[in-house]
Amino acid sequence: MNQKTQTKKPSSIRHTRAIQRDRSKRSVVAPPDEKIEHRLTELLEPAIRAQKETCKELGLRHRKLTLSVMVSIVVSIIWRQIGSGGSEVARLLRSEGLLWVSALKVTQQAISERLRTFPPVLFLRILLYILPILQARWQARQRPLPAELAWAQERYSAVLAADGSTLDVLLRKVGLLRGSETSPLAGKMMTVLDICSWLPRAIWYEEDAKAHDQRFWPQILKTIPARALLLLDLGFTNFAVFAQMTTLTFITRAKNNLSFQVERVYLRTPQVQDLLVWIGSGDDRQLIRLVKVCYQGEWYRYLTNELDPQVLPAEYVAALYRQRWRIEDAFNIAKRVLGLAYFWNGSLYGVQLQVWATWILYSILVDLTDSVAEVLGQPFVRISIEMVYRSLYYFRQARQRGDATDPVAYLADNARWLGIIKRQRKHSVIKFLNLTNLSGP
Repeated sequence: MNQKTQTKKPSSIRHTRAIQRDRSKRSVVAPPDEKIEHRLTELLEPAIRAQKETCKELGLRHRKLTLSVMVSIVVSIIWRQIGSGGSEVARLLRSEGLLWVSALKVTQQAISERLRTFPPVLFLRILLYILPILQARWQARQRPLPAELAWAQERYSAVLAADGSTLDVLLRKVGLLRGSETSPLAGKMMTVLDICSWLPRAIWYEEDAKAHDQRFWPQILKTIPARALLLLDLGFTNFAVFAQMTTLTFITRAKNNLSFQVERVYLRTPQVQDLLVWIGSGDDRQLIRLVKVCYQGEWYRYLTNELDPQVLPAEYVAALYRQRWRIEDAFNIAKRVLGLAYFWNGSLYGVQLQVWATWILYSILVDLTDSVAEVLGQPFVRISIEMVYRSLYYFRQARQRGDATDPVAYLADNARWLGIIKRQRKHSVIKFLNLTNLSGP
């Protein structure tokens, strides 16, 4: 019998396994410097106290592993990248304490059990508590924005992007997965990100890792404020939903096989085409703008429900859509830098605790990075969040030597050799579009 030779499909989780192996073998990382610890504490302690009534409603009994202790444990696991699970945490908690919690004797078994059963909604509420505070801090700072975002910020109530990200595999050796024959995915998260501040507006978790992005449309539509600009990837294409967006503006990519009828030509040049077209059929039939931009010999196609090119010029349609990549950058920081590609607990509650805690630390790290951007007078996008995080080690060393007192000042003063300022890209579609010279509104 002839058998067809099948090419083995490359593993999509190779990076995850490498991270898992690295995290499980990693030695203990030193605690954060006192100044950094203070930044964490000043935000999280009030947020924890605000959950007192919710704890009562959930029937949580007073015990050693309170909400305050659990937050200190989970935040420390992520911030210090502790990969050995409950045993290492128990030793650290007993010998030196964690963050605002003094030394406390608790068994590994107690910590592991608590991580499997602790209500994750409390961590989500802490995240939702601190986000408005961090957004207000962002609003108060002075630092330049990219030209297209500065333009959009003056015309829209918010510039947002929505996208989903599938979480990586769970380790089979933990919790209820011990002895399992397969390594299931940890689920999926959907995020609405403020593109200007890089802070999340809303995050949802779905246990079903195969859940399509379209499933989250009802939650997304309830979250987006009126007069906002929403940037969407191709996977959100839904003509029926597009027709409902009467109070907000969206920009998304157009499918290659999009069927349309041209109603009007606004602009047609060798580099830019701006068309008013009909799409859909029946109740979903609607007018929409199709914008095409040719960059380095390749045509990029976008759809927007803003039908007036005087309100939203074609060049800004293309430039603003490219800012959608900021949400991919956010997922990259959460997964690769803060370790959301490695799950140290296999329970549903444990996964959610890690997801919410990771976004808590992501938001605090964004706030710190934005402080550095303000001191440097640089757009936030020019500052590397990853290098700010990694450079805190050098601040700790400098402070112990008596050479530094403030983390923001130290990071800004040493931004070049620490690699905090990103290299300027040589080729950019933004420069090609030359937005600052447009005569549009």
